[in-house]
Amino acid sequence: MSKGLMHVYTGDGKGKTTASVGVATRALGCGHKVLFVHFLKPEKPKSGEDILFSRLDGITLLVSGLGIIRPTSTREEVIASVEATFAEVKRLVASEPFDLVVLDEMNVVLSKELLPLDEVLDFIRNRPDKMNLILTGRNVPVAIADLADLVTEMRKHKHPYDRGIQARRGLEF
Repeated sequence: MSKGLMHVYTGDGKGKTTASVGVATRALGCGHKVLFVHFLKPEKPKSGEDILFSRLDGITLLVSGLGIIRPTSTREEVIASVEATFAEVKRLVASEPFDLVVLDEMNVVLSKELLPLDEVLDFIRNRPDKMNLILTGRNVPVAIADLADLVTEMRKHKHPYDRGIQARRGLEF
């Protein structure tokens, strides 16, 4: 793997984060070093993947902790959280050789204008050559999709949420 590729998982269907967790797990199993970053998701309760990842070597996990799941946060608080998390991502990528970096919900961050698109595009274009990158979330910006090597759109046909069934631990988080 001499050149890192960029994958985007987007759409209104379930499975975007799940797909990125699968790739991260595969990478870890092959001895690769992974940085997995959750934007707009709470630190608690911990998701099943975060519990597993915390037990494994080779993975660094960042969780921004504010946003769409905690609607009591102000826009300014969410922006500050996202900016601080992305600054830490850039610092880590500059200081450590990661084989895979997952930016979970980055497409939502960008579609809600919580980070400047140009800043993220600059990060993508200037990442280390061998670093693979995954961005997840609905509403991928065209500029991001254009840079990607793979774009997969999850489409919803049915979802338990539509019937009032809440997210279940171990299946949705």
